[in-house]
Amino acid sequence: MSGNQVSIPVHIRDHFEDGDVLRWKVVDGTLRVGHTGQKQGVFEDFQPGEPDEQVDVVTEHDRSELE
Repeated sequence: MSGNQVSIPVHIRDHFEDGDVLRWKVVDGTLRVGHTGQKQGVFEDFQPGEPDEQVDVVTEHDRSELE
């Protein structure tokens, strides 16, 4: 471990694919790592819709108090 980064040994990384999710949890002082496979093609059939009303982005920006 270095700073906020952790190296995963290659013999462990080889079991996973890009996009897979690792969940880290400490239980009674022991680190446990769980694996969730990345679902492929989740948004393949996604069709963006039209908004119900037009949005004035300047007004929304000012309302959010961002500068």
